[in-house]
Amino acid sequence: MKKSTYTAIKFTIVTVLTAGAIVGLILSMTAKTSITPLNPDLPVKGVDVSSHNGEIDFDTLRSQGIRFALIKATEGSTFKDPSFHTNYRKARMSGLKIGAYHFFRFETPGHMQAINMLNSVRGRELDFPLIIDIEEWGNPYVRPTSDITTELSAMIGHLKSAGYPVMLYTNKDGHTRFIEGRFDDLPLWICSFSDPPVEADWKLWQYTHKGDLRGLVGKVDLNAFAGTDDEFNMWVAAHRPATQY
Repeated sequence: MKKSTYTAIKFTIVTVLTAGAIVGLILSMTAKTSITPLNPDLPVKGVDVSSHNGEIDFDTLRSQGIRFALIKATEGSTFKDPSFHTNYRKARMSGLKIGAYHFFRFETPGHMQAINMLNSVRGRELDFPLIIDIEEWGNPYVRPTSDITTELSAMIGHLKSAGYPVMLYTNKDGHTRFIEGRFDDLPLWICSFSDPPVEADWKLWQYTHKGDLRGLVGKVDLNAFAGTDDEFNMWVAAHRPATQY
């Protein structure tokens, strides 16, 4: 076979495969038909996302009734989510309410984690308090609970001293171990697959990791606000942090 003929055939095959992959991606993002059902008494729905969710069409999410997006910003003392700034910009342009969250590492000083988060969120207009995700999952490093809550308190204090309100995310086990009786004054975002999610005053409920929405590939975490549309708007207005520079 002549080299030119072989090259032409190879180019055609690569082109067809690439086009097929692109079409498959588009279909996977647009073929979904419905949002995961939610208790109609909790009408305000939102997503939480990170770089693991890939490219996201926030306009399409909003068209399906999504009202807010909670976006991963940082983790530990050095990690910055590579999609945070892109997700923030796209979500802001779509008109969604926006929050930023940090995954808390047990082995890292709390004030260093706060500095890492502040470096990513400063200058960004946010609608939610800064959110700290505190949970055992993803934290293989074993430390006494008192050590962990001491560092968590240090992070909270540093964020507050920078002018930001704080909210905590956890699951039922994390609520019992880290939050209950220690940080009950902070707004709570709870992960639970039972109803009611926890015997505590919560504001956001992450009720599934398997949300099925157009606008992204794969499953997404879905959340609900504990109240009506009007109550949501009033709560956001009361807890929106001033933009810091």
